[in-house]
Amino acid sequence: MVLREIDAVIFDWAGTVVDFGCFAPTQIFVDAFKSAYNFDLTLVEARRPMGLGKWEHIEALSQDKEVSTRWLAQFGRVMTKEDIDHIYATFIPLQCDRVQAHSALIPGVLELVTVLKQQSCKIGSTTGYPREVMDRLVQAAALQGYQPNSIVCTGDLASGGRPGPWMALISAIELKARAAWRCVKVDDTTPGIEEGMNAGMWTVGVTLSGSLCGITEDSFITLSDQQKEALRAPATKVLKQAGAHFVIDTVADLLPVLQQIDSKIRSGQRP
Repeated sequence: MVLREIDAVIFDWAGTVVDFGCFAPTQIFVDAFKSAYNFDLTLVEARRPMGLGKWEHIEALSQDKEVSTRWLAQFGRVMTKEDIDHIYATFIPLQCDRVQAHSALIPGVLELVTVLKQQSCKIGSTTGYPREVMDRLVQAAALQGYQPNSIVCTGDLASGGRPGPWMALISAIELKARAAWRCVKVDDTTPGIEEGMNAGMWTVGVTLSGSLCGITEDSFITLSDQQKEALRAPATKVLKQAGAHFVIDTVADLLPVLQQIDSKIRSGQRP
């Protein structure tokens, strides 16, 4: 089927097109808390606000019940803006140093992009990474053959990032989309799905390669169908609750969904 109605597909990065399992940001949040304040953060806790800008991510962790309780017990006070600033300042150089180590494309990305380009469908991207981190990741992705037509970072906009619609809308403008409802936002996090919904776009959630499941590509390959479903089901529920119109395991499964969306648009349906 030819995609006649979809102008652009706007992807997230970590957990969606690179970094199967979304390990680069989550592990470095753990390391940043430890380095900045000798505070022990778990990977499970680090994953909870995934999709937000990184300063906002740390702010959200400061309000997490388990994290804030331990912080209060350790320091005798709540986390302040100055604490968040210090952890963020610790996080950024660590992330810049290590992001390329987690830059491998998720299987199926290049094949999908090839088809989309053949259909004259533009490739956009939005991310919670700041620009200085993205500069490293974009370079690593380009060496593997992935070069989106638009890259919008949280820090690029004075209006802020997710779950607001602004990054996705800026991407749609840069891609010269005819309308927001001719765009599809693909993301593995709830703020990223909400970003697309708030922008008036079709949204597709990603489960097994994303942050909600947090498994490596090697683990994914060895899982039984039953084990995959045990991971898929709760992640699907979370993404559907955020408003995802469709949910897939990885981007390798996206093309049939895009064909369904294209058909819906042709029949007069809107997100």
